[in-house]
Amino acid sequence: MPSLHIGFVSRFPPVKCGVGEYAAYLARALLAVQPGLRITVFSTREADVEPYSLHGVRVVPAYERASGDYRGLLEALEAVGGVDVLHLHHEYGIYGDTAAVFKAVLEARERGLASATVATLHTVYHPLGLEPGKKMRLEAQQAAKELDAVVVHSFLQEFELYSQGFPPERVWRIPHGTSINPYVGENPDTLLEGLGLDPSEAPRPRIASPGFLRPDKGLTTLLEAAALLRRRGLRGSLIVAGEEQGRGGEGVAGRLREAAARGDVVLIHRYLSGDELLRLMAAADVLVLPYEDRPGKYSVSGVLHLAMGSLKPLIGTRVPRLIELYQHAPRLVTAPRSPEKLAGLIHWVLEGYDYAVAYMSTGPGWRAAT
Repeated sequence: MPSLHIGFVSRFPPVKCGVGEYAAYLARALLAVQPGLRITVFSTREADVEPYSLHGVRVVPAYERASGDYRGLLEALEAVGGVDVLHLHHEYGIYGDTAAVFKAVLEARERGLASATVATLHTVYHPLGLEPGKKMRLEAQQAAKELDAVVVHSFLQEFELYSQGFPPERVWRIPHGTSINPYVGENPDTLLEGLGLDPSEAPRPRIASPGFLRPDKGLTTLLEAAALLRRRGLRGSLIVAGEEQGRGGEGVAGRLREAAARGDVVLIHRYLSGDELLRLMAAADVLVLPYEDRPGKYSVSGVLHLAMGSLKPLIGTRVPRLIELYQHAPRLVTAPRSPEKLAGLIHWVLEGYDYAVAYMSTGPGWRAAT
């Protein structure tokens, strides 16, 4: 019996992208449980224009990012003889505001190039939550109704799709996935040195906030909270890691560079691979994700799940991307855009660190659930 052939339509490493990292994690997990599986990733041409192999899968660059033209995807599917399951990892920043990529996936099914079609919607929109000029995104979202299955990661996304008329039998909520950080328990100073940091320049307790540098990450709020903590006499270091991304990213990076020059923050100003993120999280004493989501835009943070598996006190904000943290560790969640409340929660965790660690120790159950 021939092995099952799964096709991913997704960005993929070495492209710097959370969705690409997610696709790589999923590919490795699928191959671990079914070694004979065949996976082909039909990706953007951002990393290369020629096929390459990575993480045990074949990557075929087949289309341009957000081009709206997916004839290359269909041609690449024909070249490999089609697939059993075609799985689109959808994000508007990759595939644009139109339904073009959904239509291409459906056309692949019609032409016999895929027996079944699936999409993971990494972002789901509420009609009142659309950014200006983005109404086409809601129309594109509706096109996913025609697929054989739609996967989402949170309850918010699931019930939003139901309210928009998606057939319940086609919608599947599958948690994002959380695994234990393999670097937990290793020497924190050694881990920092591996990231190019001098541990003496980042004294403990170490508060870390990794990820892309964008306005919605709440890093300006975090800088203001850190200033409040310094005025209260709290010692330690704040480590922010990542590179700027998207509109407003350069402005955030500029503020962080200024803060780093003053000695208020330790800035690792570059993209961190998934492995490097895990190293940083294992080296930290407290992790903070001060996100500031736009209302009516539902997604789930991949960094959240890396952080949850790092077995450290994890502080977040009450936003859709961090809904699972709010569900399972509500004492460590505060309102977004409030430096005072964020500073108060960080202070509470540091002053009662042993209690915070014990509170997080209930995590194995909810890590298994997410």
